[in-house]
Amino acid sequence: MTANSDLSILFVCLGNICRSPLAEAVFRTKAQQAGIPVSVDSAGIISYHAGKRPDPRTLAIGEENGYSFENSYARQVATTDFTKYDHIFAMDKDNLEALQSLQPDSSEAQLGLFLSVLQDCDLAEVPDPYYGGIEGFQHILQLIEQASDTFIEQLKSRE
Repeated sequence: MTANSDLSILFVCLGNICRSPLAEAVFRTKAQQAGIPVSVDSAGIISYHAGKRPDPRTLAIGEENGYSFENSYARQVATTDFTKYDHIFAMDKDNLEALQSLQPDSSEAQLGLFLSVLQDCDLAEVPDPYYGGIEGFQHILQLIEQASDTFIEQLKSRE
């Protein structure tokens, strides 16, 4: 990130239909509310869902809580993402390992687990709610909101 450019963040999960699009929508909204200029996107490790909208449960829980998915379509992580984004947050350790294996040596992107921004959280990973019910989506929304709020506070303290 250069001195005059916005911060850029990419959220990554396996298929880019549950966790990462929710994180993208939540973080974008909260950053706008905090007055932090940021470019936010999401992607998946695999291309299976490429071009598809987020899971209906992701859309329901997000929209119910005021988050927009207007231009959200699944896509696979691209090599160019490692030069385009300052921070690339993985939702779980498998995603992080895949990202680390894809990251070019020339990349300066900071890779990490999204929940690592939380000091007092028993979880290291955002659990994948895909095979469960709506309760799993409610749970990940709470985790994502908490991590988003915490990271935004960290960004504001750097200003």
